[in-house]
Amino acid sequence: MTTKFVVGYDGSAASRRALDFAMERAKAGGASIIVAHVLEWSPYSFLTPTEIEERHKRRAEEMARAETAILAPLKAELSGSGVEVETAIRYGQVADTLCDIATKSGAAQIFIARQGESGLAARVFGSVAGTLAQCAPVPCTIVP
Repeated sequence: MTTKFVVGYDGSAASRRALDFAMERAKAGGASIIVAHVLEWSPYSFLTPTEIEERHKRRAEEMARAETAILAPLKAELSGSGVEVETAIRYGQVADTLCDIATKSGAAQIFIARQGESGLAARVFGSVAGTLAQCAPVPCTIVP
């Protein structure tokens, strides 16, 4: 069975560094990569049936836009790299969703970028990197 790596990717320069780092490791070790794009979606309660329908429509539109604008071009770019690359788009809390993808795919490692958020917001709300470091089911590499 081929080793799999999960890479959190949002199209930013930082996430590209994490992807490039993971690609180097995948080439060296014969691993494959799952590029995961997570769209955060806050749960709301007490929605009317009409609001629920609108919300599902927006969600489908956002997923299609992410596939077209972010993941499809990236997958085409990486197609000649010699590394098997698949993509995943999910809704949810980023760290939890990356952990879920890693668990379900049998991944050996997660790679993410550190976005550099500091100050009060990071201390109060935490960060994806900090959360993954505490709860990831597999080793997690945080790329600066």
